[in-house]
Amino acid sequence: MNVYLYFNGNCREVFEFYRSVFGGEFMSLQTFADGPPDMDIPDAYMDAIMHVSLPLGNSMLMGSDSAPGSEVVAGNNFSVVVPAESRDQCDTLFAALSKDGEVTMALQETFWGSYFGSCVDRYGINWMFNLDLSGE
Repeated sequence: MNVYLYFNGNCREVFEFYRSVFGGEFMSLQTFADGPPDMDIPDAYMDAIMHVSLPLGNSMLMGSDSAPGSEVVAGNNFSVVVPAESRDQCDTLFAALSKDGEVTMALQETFWGSYFGSCVDRYGINWMFNLDLSGE
């Protein structure tokens, strides 16, 4: 499992710091400007980080700036990421963890080439499920 961190506009600064501490190179660094136009992101957010990933040993530290209109506070500033092995596994785990919780993004194919979804379990923990579709 991996950890995904959310920030209020300083994600780039934080991840540059983490890179200086742990070393290595970003596997991915995308701004909101890199997303599709139908995301309707205000111009002021275009340089904000939509996704960054920094390999740490066999794990991945990932993050992004919060979406426009949402504020990150301690307690909702992270997600546990499950790198799934199949759609069936994604569907099964997602259904179990979202039961009596809240689906924040239904499982679906995404523009970045994954089968992805997110939820909050009944205990308030944020979960993300990701299946890389490039091998299908």
